Amino acid sequence: MDETTPEGWTLGAYIIHNEAMRALQEKYDNERDRRYAEVTAEREKALKIKETADRTALDLDREIRAYKDEQANNLRHQIESERGMYATHADLIAQAEKIEATVKPLTEYVSSTRGHATGVEMTTGRLYAALFAAVAVIGTLFTLIEFLVS
Repeated sequence: MDETTPEGWTLGAYIIHNEAMRALQEKYDNERDRRYAEVTAEREKALKIKETADRTALDLDREIRAYKDEQANNLRHQIESERGMYATHADLIAQAEKIEATVKPLTEYVSSTRGHATGVEMTTGRLYAALFAAVAVIGTLFTLIEFLVS
């Protein structure tokens, strides 16, 4: 060390050092307080944004529920208005029985006519078969007679 520098702390050096440390500490404290204030301000902004988003979501949910309720009421009214328009099972059975009763004579007539026509066709077919058999026998007889004569 050199002769002008004292080896230990002097009261004046300690006071200067302390003042410098206090100034530095105050500078850091002010910076910390400023940052805390900024964070608090940003936190408040975020909270306001969240509250606004929550209110908007609740309003949207309320609108969606109102729309769904309205649609459900419309469907309920439609079902109620259509309720009397459709036939019941008993109504359908009664109508089917009426139709069967109306169509039954026609069905019986068609069946009997078809049976009569089938019988006539079978009889006519047998007559034609017998006639062709008779012609064949007569033709064979004529051929036999002609063969015998010659």
